[in-house]
Amino acid sequence: MSAYKLVFSGPVGSGKTTAIAAISDVDPFTTEEVATDETRELKANTTVAMDYGMMKLDTGDRIHLYGTPGQERFDFMWDILTDGAIGLVLLLNHAGPEPLEQLDYYLDQFGGFISSTGLAVGVTRREAGTRPGLDDYQARLAGRQIGAPVFEVDARRPGDVAMLVQALLYSLDPGVDASGDEL
Repeated sequence: MSAYKLVFSGPVGSGKTTAIAAISDVDPFTTEEVATDETRELKANTTVAMDYGMMKLDTGDRIHLYGTPGQERFDFMWDILTDGAIGLVLLLNHAGPEPLEQLDYYLDQFGGFISSTGLAVGVTRREAGTRPGLDDYQARLAGRQIGAPVFEVDARRPGDVAMLVQALLYSLDPGVDASGDEL
């Protein structure tokens, strides 16, 4: 039995806490507090340290899921939480301001980590037909020579979030399927 660590990150309101809760096989641990700054205009509560959940694979392996705070003032937690992780699930709120610029920001902030591990990008809150399209997110990654899957996801849907995790795991080891079994 092995244990692995994945990190979920992205801006405030992108769905990190919700995504972890959607796929966790244990009651998730959160450090949500009442938002006291400009974040309260987006949502009432916000993560101030981390979120935690765990997935149990059919093989007995476990994937520990850690969510970072979205506020930049808590960015010191990003390095702490990525230590020992095998990859990053980056969630972006498409309905938020400048989602492609948010992508660039997080690619810059996690660049060293991403280059030595893996990345999967989930675009949340996207209405059909709105711009930018998923191809625009993919082009932005390609422009930085980052090969990463990009999916439109609903962070409330376990299947959507599991697909992101599976895509990340597959990009790290193409012989692994959704259950963690070797193909």
